[in-house]
Amino acid sequence: MRTLNVSEITQIVREMCIEANHFLSEDMKCALQGAAEREISPLGRQILEQLQENLKIAGEDMIPICQDTGMAVVFMDIGQEVHFEGGILEEAIQEGVRQGYRDGFLRKSVVRDPIFRENTNDNTPAVIHYNLVAGEQVKIKVAPKGFGSENMSRIFMLKPADGIEGVKNAVLTAVKDAGPNACPPMVVGVGIGGTFEKCALMAKEALVRPVNERSDIPYVREMEEELLSRINQSGIGPAGLGGSITALAVNINTFPTHIAGLPVAVNICCHVNRHMVKIL
Repeated sequence: MRTLNVSEITQIVREMCIEANHFLSEDMKCALQGAAEREISPLGRQILEQLQENLKIAGEDMIPICQDTGMAVVFMDIGQEVHFEGGILEEAIQEGVRQGYRDGFLRKSVVRDPIFRENTNDNTPAVIHYNLVAGEQVKIKVAPKGFGSENMSRIFMLKPADGIEGVKNAVLTAVKDAGPNACPPMVVGVGIGGTFEKCALMAKEALVRPVNERSDIPYVREMEEELLSRINQSGIGPAGLGGSITALAVNINTFPTHIAGLPVAVNICCHVNRHMVKIL
C-alpha cells in the first residue's frame, strides 16, 4: 500500500493548471508546425504562423496562450493500492485549481449557478472524473476547456442500423456545424458506444490523447485517418477562413453498448487543445 498526502495533489494540480495555460504540449506544437508546412492556402499558412508566434510570445512572457483559460477538467486514474491522507482528495484537487488560477493570474470563468450566473471568482469547481485502476500509481490529466469549442459539442443517439457510415456522418455534421466557431484547426474527440453520458465522457477524454497517437483498434484507426482527411477537405481552414488544414487530429474512443443503441459524442477542441499529464 502506497500513501500519498493530498497536499501533494494540490501542489501538482496547481502547477498543471498554470503550465497548461501558458505552454502548449509537445504533441500540439509538432502538429501546428506540421500544419503550417502543409497548408496550401497562403492566408491559412499566415494564420498558422501567427498562432505559432502567439505561442512563442506567451511562453516567453508568461501570458496565457488564450484569453479563455477554460473550465478545468481533471481526470484521475487512481491505483487501488494508493491510500490518501491529510484531507479529502476532492477538496485537494479543487484547492489546486483555485491556487493555480489565482497564482497564475488566469481568467476566472466559472459561474456558481447556470441560470443566475454569479462568478465563483476562483474558477472552481473543476469537473473531476475518477477511475480506479490496478497498482499504486496516480495519473493526473488536467485539461482547461475553453467554451468557444465546447459549445460546438454534439451527441447523436443513432440507431444500430446507421452503422459506421452513420457514425462518420455524425462526426462530419458536428464539424461542419462548428465551422469557424471552434477556432480551427481543431482537434476532434469522439466517443462511440456506452450510454448517453459514457460516450460524452469518452469524447472528452479522447482530446487528452496525444494527437500523434492513433487507436490500436484497426477499424477505429482507419476511421480516425479517414475522418481527418475528409474534414480537411471541407475547406473550413485555419480560423474558418479557408484552407486545407481544418483539423489536426481525430481521436476516437469506443466502448460496448446496448443492442438497441449506437451513441456517438463529438467534443471539439480549439487549436491549442490544452492538456497536461503527470504520473505520481
